[in-house]
Amino acid sequence: MNHRHPAARLLRLLTLLLLSFALTARPAMAQSILRDAETEAFFKDISKPLIIAAGLDPNNVDIVLIGDPSINAFVAGGQVVYIHSGLITAADNANQVQGVIAHELGHIAGGHMTRMGEGAKPATAITLLSLLIGAAAMAAGGGGDAGMGIIAAGQQAAMGKFLAFSRNQEASADAAGVSYLNKSGISGAGMLSFFAKLRQEEYRLSSSYADADPYAQTHPMSGDREATLEADIKASPAYNTKTDPAVEARFQRVKAKLTGFVQDPDLTLREYPETDRSIPATYARAYAWHRAAYPDKADSEADRLVAMSPHDPYFLELQGQILLESGKPREAIPALREAVKRSNNQPLISALLGHALISTEDPAYYDEARKVLRLAVQRDNQNPDAWYQLGIIYDREGDQARASLATAERYNLIGQPQLALAPAEAAVRTLPRGTPDWLRAQDIAMVSRSDLEQRKKKR
Repeated sequence: MNHRHPAARLLRLLTLLLLSFALTARPAMAQSILRDAETEAFFKDISKPLIIAAGLDPNNVDIVLIGDPSINAFVAGGQVVYIHSGLITAADNANQVQGVIAHELGHIAGGHMTRMGEGAKPATAITLLSLLIGAAAMAAGGGGDAGMGIIAAGQQAAMGKFLAFSRNQEASADAAGVSYLNKSGISGAGMLSFFAKLRQEEYRLSSSYADADPYAQTHPMSGDREATLEADIKASPAYNTKTDPAVEARFQRVKAKLTGFVQDPDLTLREYPETDRSIPATYARAYAWHRAAYPDKADSEADRLVAMSPHDPYFLELQGQILLESGKPREAIPALREAVKRSNNQPLISALLGHALISTEDPAYYDEARKVLRLAVQRDNQNPDAWYQLGIIYDREGDQARASLATAERYNLIGQPQLALAPAEAAVRTLPRGTPDWLRAQDIAMVSRSDLEQRKKKR
């Protein structure tokens, strides 16, 4: 037997184990971020008191929606809470979402991501020790099976050590989340009821929930979490506090439009039948019909929403979006202009108006498009589509230097340094030296070169 084989195999296993720790820091990179002006405003409003209670600055914390049907939320470094679309569509009410956000803020305030090494270090030490003992056993003539058995036992012990650390962090985040809810005067009933929902999901996914090993989980079992926190939550003066009906109505709108956007249209239309004339149901059907490529039906539902509330910026946004994406950009402009006005120049809606203005291919609209899009990226520079549209308008106006910069911004945002580098370098060559745009182009070029060099080294 080749004595190098077990060591190489263990090294590969150890590398995979360590990679699993590293990958937890950037899970959102492989998933799509869903951006919606109404949803982001809702997240901001319901999380603000919790963020303050956690001792954080609401201006520095973001709640980001991820396109993923699983019921999950997580933090991945920094002050960002990622929430899966599946969690929103599964939640019954706004208070349940607040309970989830409170828990994730516990991770942020506790610095749990930066402390991940504390859990990985002893697990790695156990793994390396088992490697040495296993190799020694093989060298002493104990046989390959005995040595590999020691190594495998070490791997299991290391994983158990890390999972215990992870469960402790989750329990700490639960307790912190309850304290934030109490300080904010927000009921923890939603947190408890969501644990019950998670318990049902665990039953569904496990062949035998009762036989599931609680020590082989990254989180405490939901039933245990529920039991641990129930007394503290029910003892809070805020426990019987009801959610503001206006907040709950906003949640039901957000949930319905998200359902219509991410779910199969046939399922959405069964869940929200045409006999249901409520705002959430109409919202959901508008998106479902739009996704199913029935523009007339989608437009009819959007028109009904606008008739219910003529100055609602999000209904006007939807009406304009359906018209724009149905090939009627000129007809979309009035609704989108009104939506921008009523939303105080909300940048996502402004970017949509800029898109409609450009799509008319009428030069008479180009000046307005440029102004709208420049304001949109000034207020939110994380929207690749806004940069794309701005690049188009600069190109049509003959401003190739800023068209290059806008293109570089777009590719930089979507993580494609190989495509960002050339336009960034072109912008550096052609923009006035020392201006803010020239400095920004230099930054993108430098970051893109560094990223490409690192990728080459990894190969």
